[in-house]
Amino acid sequence: MKTFKLDKRLIGNNQKPLIIAEIGINHEGKLWKAKKLVDDAYAAGCECVKFQYHIPEEEMIKNNTIPGNANESIWDIITRCTLSEDEEKELYRYVKNKKLIYLSTPFSKKAAIKLHKMGVSGFKIGSGECNNLPLIDFISKYKKPIILSTGMNDIQKIQKSVQIIKKNKCQFAILHCVSMYPTPFEKLNLNRMLLLKKKYPSTPVGLSDHSLGIHASLAAVSLGANIIEKHFTSSKNWKGPDIPISIDKNDLKNLKIFSEDIFSALTKKINEKKMRKYEKKTINFAYSSVVSIKEIKKGDVLNKNNIWVKRPGLGDFLAKDFKKLLGRKVKRKIKNNNYIKIKDLI
Repeated sequence: MKTFKLDKRLIGNNQKPLIIAEIGINHEGKLWKAKKLVDDAYAAGCECVKFQYHIPEEEMIKNNTIPGNANESIWDIITRCTLSEDEEKELYRYVKNKKLIYLSTPFSKKAAIKLHKMGVSGFKIGSGECNNLPLIDFISKYKKPIILSTGMNDIQKIQKSVQIIKKNKCQFAILHCVSMYPTPFEKLNLNRMLLLKKKYPSTPVGLSDHSLGIHASLAAVSLGANIIEKHFTSSKNWKGPDIPISIDKNDLKNLKIFSEDIFSALTKKINEKKMRKYEKKTINFAYSSVVSIKEIKKGDVLNKNNIWVKRPGLGDFLAKDFKKLLGRKVKRKIKNNNYIKIKDLI
């Protein structure tokens, strides 16, 4: 897998998964809320926070279309949840001062231009823009790393976007995604993430997870996800269309810790031909040694009636040696319940 670098963070099979706290529009257009979300993500140990850069009149015409996870039009939602340009810049500086990776999804050409001028280290392209080929072409010409979500798009459509990104010689990662809010577990289809890994073996692949809880994300990490994106909120009591599918600070902390534990469990190389040294202390008491089960006289032959195996494994002969001792003579008396020693044998 080629090295994928976002800001100073390397992403790939040999790197712990990058957990992205998707703040999105959970700030509801309030800068103080946005900063609170950043603070809480930082406190949870998260490395990367992601926003959405909306300029309503640049990305859509006024409409009455109501998303499946809301009871008001997308126009009204986005208009209410938009930060001003000065607020976006202040938020960017706030994130950078905390040494966090700042990501944002531009929904228009103008938003991409403003993000680029702010100095972002990369772009996140949402599922709705995955087949927006003109916008992808425009953004990828900046040659900044792109994370591409793929909800609502089949492999053929994804490939068209990938071809444009590659043509513009831009680094990228791909996230499997199902655009249902929330996504039922039976609809998650994590096998599709494996299909993406197979089709793009040199590309980091992950999951943009809209299911409830963190266990689907952890399952994705166990399947090799390099990136996990999860909606995040400071309070599940806040209002907003994405709050019901968002995790809180405790969930985010656990997601980061558990995903790194899973990564460690998967990536340590073990030489199965040799005994693992770190198990030696356990071996000493868990293995069994060959011992006498009655007094054995000088000249007696070892047999199943006078020897057996018992813990700990500190004797000269372990349980695996039991059969080869049968029929051997002893040259001295051995008391009951003693190890059989090399020096006891003729």
